[in-house]
Amino acid sequence: MVLELGATQTQIQRILQSKAFRTSEVQRNLLAYLADKSLAGTSDSLKEYTVGLDVFGKPASYDPRQESTVRMHVGRLRQKLAEFYRTEGIDDPIVVDLPKGGFKVTFEPRAERFQPEVVTALAPAPSPSTSYGREIALAAALLVAIACAFYYAAKFRKAEQTAIAPAPAWTPELQQLWSPILTSNRPLMICLSTPSVGVTGVGAAHGAFLLGEFLGQRKQDIQLTPSDQLSMPELAMGNVVFLGSATGSRQTRAIPGDQQLVLEANGIRNLNPQPGEPAFLTDRPPLDPQGTSEAYALISHVPGLNGNGEILYFSGNQTPAVMGAVQEFTDPASARNLVAKLDVPHGSLPRYYQVVLKVRSMDDMPIEVSYVFHRELTKP
Repeated sequence: MVLELGATQTQIQRILQSKAFRTSEVQRNLLAYLADKSLAGTSDSLKEYTVGLDVFGKPASYDPRQESTVRMHVGRLRQKLAEFYRTEGIDDPIVVDLPKGGFKVTFEPRAERFQPEVVTALAPAPSPSTSYGREIALAAALLVAIACAFYYAAKFRKAEQTAIAPAPAWTPELQQLWSPILTSNRPLMICLSTPSVGVTGVGAAHGAFLLGEFLGQRKQDIQLTPSDQLSMPELAMGNVVFLGSATGSRQTRAIPGDQQLVLEANGIRNLNPQPGEPAFLTDRPPLDPQGTSEAYALISHVPGLNGNGEILYFSGNQTPAVMGAVQEFTDPASARNLVAKLDVPHGSLPRYYQVVLKVRSMDDMPIEVSYVFHRELTKP
């Protein structure tokens, strides 16, 4: 079956306007460029260097061997196309793909789907361990889906309300906290920790929602990914905000640093206690379901891979801890108090630092967030 040019162009426009691509101008530009070259029959001659210059505005001195920007975004484009055809485009008659090994976009008619004959059979009951493992995997996937929904719903809602509702106040203190990340031309990735099923995943989802509300109008092309899917090229090329515990990720373990505070299973370990400081700050669950709980949150701002870029962690073992940490970086009054604690004598924030917060909560909602202490870190 030969596809008409008009039909393929219409399909490309449908993909570019889809939810999967709506939040990523970079991916829209890349797909439109590669599709035009493919329809014109010139894609076979495309080189990584050419794509870097034409799509990403790289200088003539750009060396693809030293920088993986094009490869990283082409790989993400393949993921976004697959996401589109799993959701909005599941019944579309034309399948657009970007096979590995080149820059040629393909257009194929969708193959007819045959309904297999249903055979009823009695299946053995799953063992408790198998059932539990399956529930764990499903729940973990659900947490990531919830986080994505919160995050993108917040961005879409903010975009729709821009004409009638002003953005939240952008105070000098918020500027100090966020400028290292937002003023950089590196892509920003919000990375959700999914180490296991539990309150940390829910806290990461709520944190992603708050960040979506806050950052949606101030930074374009924000990516969202689970921590176990973050690649080393993405970590090297972008600025990353982690929510939850990222200690189990091999990528984050590769980041050097002199962190003096470490999140553990039941609290925060103080590796070098100063006079009057405890060696361990223990999370305290509520004594009864209607009571309050206390948990500690750890905010860490550290340099990225090879000392390049910015990494910001919002860590905690309980839902309110992660939410409370994000709140300190998004609420103007909270940011003002935090900056006052972090300010050094010469009037600016430390370049890299760690902050311990105590979060009192009820029904998994923070009701009081207080500063405990912080550490200034040195760049490795």
